[in-house]
Amino acid sequence: MARFEVSQAIENTAPPAAAVAQPGGALTRSLIGGLVTSLPVLMVGLLILNFAPTYYTYLALGAFVNLIVVVGLQVFMGNSNIANLGHSAFVGLGAYGVAILSTPLAMKKLSIPNAPFGFATLQLDPVSSALIALVVVGILAAVSGKVISRLSGVAATIVSLALLIIVHSVFLNWTDLFKGNQAFFGIPKVVGLPWMMVFSVVVIVLARLFKDSRWGLQLRASAQSPQAAAALGIDARRLRLMSWVLSALICGLAGVLYAYFAGTISPKLFYFQMIFNTLAMLILGGMATVTGAVTGVIVLSVGLEFIRSIESGVTIAGIQLPQLLGLSGVALGVVIVLCMAFRPSGISGRYELDELLSRLFRRSAK
Repeated sequence: MARFEVSQAIENTAPPAAAVAQPGGALTRSLIGGLVTSLPVLMVGLLILNFAPTYYTYLALGAFVNLIVVVGLQVFMGNSNIANLGHSAFVGLGAYGVAILSTPLAMKKLSIPNAPFGFATLQLDPVSSALIALVVVGILAAVSGKVISRLSGVAATIVSLALLIIVHSVFLNWTDLFKGNQAFFGIPKVVGLPWMMVFSVVVIVLARLFKDSRWGLQLRASAQSPQAAAALGIDARRLRLMSWVLSALICGLAGVLYAYFAGTISPKLFYFQMIFNTLAMLILGGMATVTGAVTGVIVLSVGLEFIRSIESGVTIAGIQLPQLLGLSGVALGVVIVLCMAFRPSGISGRYELDELLSRLFRRSAK
């Protein structure tokens, strides 16, 4: 009975075209699928890079950071079916990690002159700083993941929220190292839109590879039927830990890239507003697929920018509309409520972009 339940769960969570006859064919299919999912991202990035003014380039950089965060969030939430409210903590850790390590010494004398452990007199190159920051993120993710992996459902979500609050409190109160509420400035700006596009493609492909791997498949099956999975020897705790650490590293990378293009960071950037934005994007697009993560980011980024343009008041047919401050927050709440009520699977449902295209081609060929 347990074997039948897991078989059904695996069948329900596997992609419709997952059966591949030749060895290695599944890996090739996942690579191609990830690249296909990346095409809309690359097209938007190239259009902005070549034709858009500087202001829209800056907006695009922020959208690409959100894209990487949402894809990282999908790696854990989409496969474990556990809501994660702590992912922005890892974004902040990545950003502050490179800020502390790579900021020029002259700027550190102004921002963190009393930093402990000799950080006030230490300056590393951007690449070394990023690698060290990601190692620290990975270690903290492994430690916290040991707790998260033992839990499920609401309990795991609450612990992830507690992690966010703890990290945010450290940012605020360890002023000698993180400057508290004040902005941390002087971070070298070494990342532009081309590099952001490259890392976005890498992250999308990596998330697709994990989703289609046996670990991702077993994790989704164990989320649907934990008892049956345990009866067949599937170690759900280990799988949740793997996805948690991978998700944290992707989110940490987003923080690194944000710090390197913005040059200035503060704790409020990595708190509840980021949580709400990225969760809404993932829910709108569909957390079951990497395509859903990408779709949600594109749709909601454009929609929120339009809403922000009318928050301060616009003139329509000669009529001046009043200010509607806070409208973007209301829109996020409406998106989450409506999606959960009428489209729980999101825009993309359970199909990846390459799977949808394959189905369309097969239908047109008949």
